Amino acid sequence: MRDDVSGTNHLDYKDIAAVKKTEKVAQVFHSVAEKYDLMNDIMSFGIHRLWKRFTIDCSGVRHGQKILDIAGGTGDLAFKFSRIVGEQGEVILTDINYSMLDIGRNKLRNKGAIGNIYYIQADAEELPFPDNYFSCVSIAFGLRNITNQNKALSSMYRVLHPGGRLLVLEFSRPSCEPLKSAYNFYSFYVLPKIGQLVSNNYESYLYLAESIRLHPDQETMKSMIKQVGFENIEYFNLTGGIVSLHRGYKF
Repeated sequence: MRDDVSGTNHLDYKDIAAVKKTEKVAQVFHSVAEKYDLMNDIMSFGIHRLWKRFTIDCSGVRHGQKILDIAGGTGDLAFKFSRIVGEQGEVILTDINYSMLDIGRNKLRNKGAIGNIYYIQADAEELPFPDNYFSCVSIAFGLRNITNQNKALSSMYRVLHPGGRLLVLEFSRPSCEPLKSAYNFYSFYVLPKIGQLVSNNYESYLYLAESIRLHPDQETMKSMIKQVGFENIEYFNLTGGIVSLHRGYKF
């Protein structure tokens, strides 16, 4: 998504009002929630687990800290954070989509993650938390679905305490042309067909491919994070730049 001066967003290669994007994203994730984990494994050949493990390794999270996982979906990062912060720590998993949040809560409870994880349905653009509260804020594969990304990043900055860090794991731009061509073919022709076969949902997975294509590239994302106040921003290209992890600090 990119905003233009008229206040519309480019989605599905046509202009729609911002409120329509919000409604579209909600419909997509209600429809894919039940098979979200299965499709992640199939679509990424399981590599998404390595991307998330790298994110945890870069988080610097320690025992007793307070962590916010935004658009946390089915809770992969939140589960790992909960093991690190322990009983004295706190992990809050938020998602704007109640279907995803319900599945994440049930999944983590079944895995025995109770006592230090809390589940809150919340909009990333208007986070309902105090200023300077969290040691780390993470968002994995969720920023591209937010209507006003700058507003969301500002909200993340506000709730981090000084010295805290932001982690943005998201699909990005492959670093070489052959990989870019192959990835585009896979995203637009193979991925939606997998979605049709596995979950009978071609359109939702076509949207996901389009949302990846329209998301800012690595350098643009770095500039956006800097503009809201973060410092010492760096990014790491994973799997040839198909995914990138941006990390920034609040001082």
